[in-house]
Amino acid sequence: MTYFGFLVRFLVVPSVVLLLIALWDRRRGRQAPAELRAFPLWAAIAIHMFIALVYTTPWDNYLVATNVWWYDPALVTGITIGWVPIEEYTFFLLQPILAGLWLGFLSRRLALPDEPLRPRLRLWLTVAAGALWLVMVGILVFNWQPGTYMGLIFGWALPPIALQLAFGGDILWRYRRLVFLTIATVGVYLSLADALAISFTIWTIDPAQSLPFLIGGVLPIEEFTFFVITCTLLTFGVTLLLAEESHRRFAAIRRWWVARRQPRVEAEIG
Repeated sequence: MTYFGFLVRFLVVPSVVLLLIALWDRRRGRQAPAELRAFPLWAAIAIHMFIALVYTTPWDNYLVATNVWWYDPALVTGITIGWVPIEEYTFFLLQPILAGLWLGFLSRRLALPDEPLRPRLRLWLTVAAGALWLVMVGILVFNWQPGTYMGLIFGWALPPIALQLAFGGDILWRYRRLVFLTIATVGVYLSLADALAISFTIWTIDPAQSLPFLIGGVLPIEEFTFFVITCTLLTFGVTLLLAEESHRRFAAIRRWWVARRQPRVEAEIG
């Protein structure tokens, strides 16, 4: 199985199925709750496709350049940008589509909780993410080789996750069932697909730069972590874009910023 064959089987086909279901739901009038329709789902997915491509490209190129992982030249087209095959960039674009469509599918079927927000969660969740980031950066700074891949995953993923939590950790907690089910199902699904790809040697993880823990004797713990944490990034981001509370909060922040800037502008003019 080639890399593109993997992408077609495990990302394109299920995404097409979910898209057809979404169109069928729309025809039948089945929608997500109003609280999660403050922003178009397709636009949220498109934004995350762009962010995934821009933010992941330098990081993934570094991984391949330093042999944290490598691919079988016989199973890719041979077209590369930097150190990374074109198939990898295609994956960056396909994962947000799959995760976003699945989140949309679940949002049209799950009952939403009717509970107040818990603003303090934003602080505590952000502090926890920051503390974990410092631990992982410490692994990289002290050059503990078996922890290299894990440290690079968390070092790369936790800063944007911390920003998401700082802005809307309480909003994400309100929709925790939707968030958890999206992350868990897509993360586990892609991890199982990844294990199959590794067994076909489409790509290989350097055992010297990863922990000696293999799930099912095949899947490095870092690969499972990678898919769960990327699904977390995507699910958090799309949920916050869809949530009505996010837009009210952003408007309030914007009003505060404008009010704060106004006296300074007037003083400069005067």
